[in-house]
Amino acid sequence: MRRSLVSKLTSATFILLLAALTCAGQTPTPSPATSDEKAEKIVQKAVQAMGGDRYLNVKTVVGHGFFTEFKDGVSGIPLRFVDYIVYPDKERTEFIGGGQRLIQTNDRDRGWVYDGAALTLKDQTAAQVEDFRMSTRTGIENLLRGGWRTQGAKLSYIGRREAGLAHRNETVRLTYPDGFWIEYEFAADTGLPAKVLYQRKQKKRDGDEVEEVPEEDRLYKPITINGIVAPYVVDHFRNGQQTSRLNYDSVEYNKPVADALFAKPASFKAVK
Repeated sequence: MRRSLVSKLTSATFILLLAALTCAGQTPTPSPATSDEKAEKIVQKAVQAMGGDRYLNVKTVVGHGFFTEFKDGVSGIPLRFVDYIVYPDKERTEFIGGGQRLIQTNDRDRGWVYDGAALTLKDQTAAQVEDFRMSTRTGIENLLRGGWRTQGAKLSYIGRREAGLAHRNETVRLTYPDGFWIEYEFAADTGLPAKVLYQRKQKKRDGDEVEEVPEEDRLYKPITINGIVAPYVVDHFRNGQQTSRLNYDSVEYNKPVADALFAKPASFKAVK
């Protein structure tokens, strides 16, 4: 499952200035993807651990669960969500709680937001669209499904890391032509994904200076459904502090998802 909905609610409440926004028009020409043998073996082991061909043949995912935001280490009120994914680049997430409803929908390089409390329907900002692109780029699916191979990225082996008592994680790194990198950790014994780590550029609160902030996803509670394995709990950390928890309670694979879900309604009154 894609981790992009982890950032859905936070992107609606925080304006993130990303590196790609500060260097618009300077997109480098992708070079052929490269990888070393050790890293490739780890990725292939992970693909098999996730379900092999069954995992790779997933076209749609419909998930239900709860999203909880954390502030200063304190959890907020969980919001129920339903998430619709059509690979490789469509997603609609609905958050429901406290009598309110928020919908964020992305279709490739476009997106819109419905806010039921304010009764508004708006196109996503450039920062929100870029946030979706970033989450797609860093997600475990992009690595395991091979999307990076057409983007000139380099896959390399980093080594083993401590992961608790008597446990180790194998670590690989994707490095893109623009210098952006993501590290993925996999349990050395099972091959299942355990962590996703990267650094994100954002504007400092007290000025125009941009800083790099470490971000991390920790993947827990792997569940097998129809031969496909996915983490049912995803904890997100920013600068070492937990900012959210994503907890699924049901997932359906390859269920028909109507194109109409991603089309922007004519007005807020037409939102279904």
